[in-house]
Amino acid sequence: MPKPVVAGLDGSRESMAAAHWAAREALRRGLPLRLVQAWEGPPEDDTEVRPPGPGSPRYHARQVLRRALVQINERHPQLYIAAEQVTTAPATALSAEAENAELLVIGSQGLGAVGGLVAGSVAMATVAHATGPVVLVRAGEKAENEHLPDDTDKPATHTAHRDVAVAVDTGGSCGDVLEFAFRAAELRRAPLRAVHAWHVPLGRGVVDAEERARIRREAERELSALLEPWHRKFPAVFVREELHEGFPARVLERATRGAGLLVVGRRTRRSPIGSRTGPVAHALIHHVGRPVAIVPHG
Repeated sequence: MPKPVVAGLDGSRESMAAAHWAAREALRRGLPLRLVQAWEGPPEDDTEVRPPGPGSPRYHARQVLRRALVQINERHPQLYIAAEQVTTAPATALSAEAENAELLVIGSQGLGAVGGLVAGSVAMATVAHATGPVVLVRAGEKAENEHLPDDTDKPATHTAHRDVAVAVDTGGSCGDVLEFAFRAAELRRAPLRAVHAWHVPLGRGVVDAEERARIRREAERELSALLEPWHRKFPAVFVREELHEGFPARVLERATRGAGLLVVGRRTRRSPIGSRTGPVAHALIHHVGRPVAIVPHG
């Protein structure tokens, strides 16, 4: 049975945008959609025997799930959708869902109206511990945001998709990151923008123009060599290789503007204080306004 695309819901605008983005992605991938809401409210008497009444918090929580289900069913009647309310802490629930999902989609920068599912600390904890890709979506994200404007510069859904951008680290193992990015571009029939930030190594001091040019040429060779097997695996994807001098977080934020989706890696090696998102991914999550896919890699 294929793994679903899973969306976490809490009633916030961010989580609703995430659910609709997840529905579109599920259709692109030919997968079912699973809507999940984590409930961590106080226990209610007899909830196993009768549903909670209209005045209870849990009732309102279930209404959030029902409304999302109705909206997505109306907009995408061809999509198979399952919905479930789980009685566990949000971060724990989302991490568990990510293990059995093709990808997990949650709202970004939102404080949940019911249970705080996408509160900043929960979202960051989920990203840091998830074993699979997590896509973070901001409030207001719509289908037309994924596409280029039409000839009159108005938002549209019938035009070509915006680029998929991927942050490429040539110094590490990023096969899972590139696989996700190339696949996302292929599904959208969109160009892939492979962005690499390079800089003069620390400790080299001030270098002349010739040495700086040599370092850049070496970075170009490394990027091209890293992408070569992926060109062969995804021949239909047009790739633009971009190199920018500077430190990654700042460079990538500027270089990926205008993309429909940004893909960035997160190293899975644990630190002494537990799992982390890493400084680059952390900065992009907070400063990029478009959907950001965080892909764990070794």
